[in-house]
Amino acid sequence: MARLGRASSAAPVLAAVVVLVSLCLAALSEQEQLENLRFVRHAQDAPLVSSYNYIVIGGGTAGCPLAATLSEHSRVLLLERGGLPYANMSSEQHFTDALADTSPASPAQRFISEDGVVNARARVLGGGSCLNAGFYTRASNEYVRAAGWDARLVNSSYRWVERSLVFRPDVPPWQAALRDALLEVGVTPDNGFTFDHVTGTKIGGTIFDNSGQRHTAADFLRHARPRGLTVLLYATVSRILFKSQDGVPYPVAYGVVFSDPLGVQHRVYLRDGDKNEVIVSAGTLGSPQLLMLSGVGPQAHLEAHGIEVIVDQPMVGQGVADNPMNSVFIPSPVPVELSLVQVVGITRSGSFIEGVSGSEFGMPVSDGALRWARSFGMFSPQTGQLGTLPPKQRTPEALQRAAEAMMRLDRRAFRGGFILEKILGPVSSGHIELRTTDPRANPSVTFNYFHEAEDLERCVHGIETIERVIQSRAFSNFTYANASVESIFTDSANFPVNLLPRHVNDSRSPEQYCMDTVMTIWHYHGGCHVGAVVDDDYRVFGVQGLRVIDSSTFKYSPGTNPQATVMMLGRYMGVKIQSERWKK
Repeated sequence: MARLGRASSAAPVLAAVVVLVSLCLAALSEQEQLENLRFVRHAQDAPLVSSYNYIVIGGGTAGCPLAATLSEHSRVLLLERGGLPYANMSSEQHFTDALADTSPASPAQRFISEDGVVNARARVLGGGSCLNAGFYTRASNEYVRAAGWDARLVNSSYRWVERSLVFRPDVPPWQAALRDALLEVGVTPDNGFTFDHVTGTKIGGTIFDNSGQRHTAADFLRHARPRGLTVLLYATVSRILFKSQDGVPYPVAYGVVFSDPLGVQHRVYLRDGDKNEVIVSAGTLGSPQLLMLSGVGPQAHLEAHGIEVIVDQPMVGQGVADNPMNSVFIPSPVPVELSLVQVVGITRSGSFIEGVSGSEFGMPVSDGALRWARSFGMFSPQTGQLGTLPPKQRTPEALQRAAEAMMRLDRRAFRGGFILEKILGPVSSGHIELRTTDPRANPSVTFNYFHEAEDLERCVHGIETIERVIQSRAFSNFTYANASVESIFTDSANFPVNLLPRHVNDSRSPEQYCMDTVMTIWHYHGGCHVGAVVDDDYRVFGVQGLRVIDSSTFKYSPGTNPQATVMMLGRYMGVKIQSERWKK
């Protein structure tokens, strides 16, 4: 056991976690189906000038269902800065490029928050649904009421999403043991399989089908009216265009400017009519960034970057939050099947307990051979969280050397699973600022993890719940009999999952464990809050003809995992905007 402990703590220093195991790779038949939709084009093939009823910026988790819905009765342009969510090369090379972020076609763009936590920003049609763990769960009824949404339309929009790409998972023994352990330690009742967000332990939905194939928000485009939709890939929007209009007291959005990969600028205008709109669905980072690049944001900040101020809107980029995640790796004495998030424990203390396991957390080695390196899935340096190497040194070659080094380690060090916790809310929040006026660059992001004591208290409750799960009878088949909880947490605390200074003490309080091992679970939100930047119909204050519809409008992350609600919001607002269009 001592030898195993050393291997498990040393391995992540060399390389690591990929619960992005399926990443954006889907069956060729899926690629062929999407490519056969003739409305999907490359930005280089777009005219220099064009016009539409709606211009949707961002083909992600909200943008795809929104554009598909609006296309039913209108002419819609969907602009996506990335490519298709399916590999056009070998899976090994695509995987390496995605992690190293060296290719313009990479489906993910890494960024490191000012807090020292490495994150990922989707850059692909389908957005974060191409990169996540696939878990599907609705927001709570309380969340829906607080948002002021129409509950009936919310339910029908969720059902529309679920008919398209949500499945019931097969629950393997490791996940079943986690479920039973959660119930044993008091995370009750047993809610079985449900999409609903209710206190207790449940099995949620998944966007992976029974063959293990990932489905994404791009699938919604198959419901679009072909003549009503144009999708442009590799189209980077640099700014929204505004003009003054007689009889209108505010600047009016009338189009956008985007660049194709060759640097050629294209202009797209809204067609005549006061119901036509530009809709930003570029995500928590992209939406506030684009508003600021277009002159809508804090005046002093915009002027410092030489941007003409259209509207002084100090709340753009404020209130940005990321639900902190902490995890622990539990080595298993028996083989463990590969599984992503399927079970969740929703505690009364405000923390959510989930788990992922892996058949040695394999990742492909890019040498043409059918070999699999060993890593630790999404908790690993190979997804960009290599705290021992500066970002510029995380090259494909470095990742390859790390993967090969891990091949020499004891296989038992990679046999097991992670139990993780995420907190409700969170209460702590930060802000987004521009680093540069280049729309391709990531902005500066500060999340202020655990700035508020309430968040840290919730994390501690979550860690204490995980400790009890590890010691439970239900989970005993997947733990070594002579392994102490303290040693398991000590090993996990040594994983270089972030760029924060490492503490070398052997014993850690739960509070210190939370702060030392904080990671992202990619549930960041805010920056364009309802009531601060947009109204209840997601129209941007101070201008006309412009909305923001995505996770940047959320004050708190919905449910245990937000993707279901972000997809629902795209459909929900698409239906509402359509109905408004036909009102006199």
